Amino acid sequence: MVSDDVKRLKALEAENVRLKKLVADQALNIQVLKEIGAKGGERAGSL
Repeated sequence: MVSDDVKRLKALEAENVRLKKLVADQALNIQVLKEIGAKGGERAGSL
């Protein structure tokens, strides 16, 4: 039973790492889109 628990824990830790990377990628995408939006707003305001 302990062996199964260790395997489950390792699987959950691997999934946690994968999900943290996914969240970081999404946060980066949001930041880039915000910067693009801000730059686009500056251009429109300067016309």
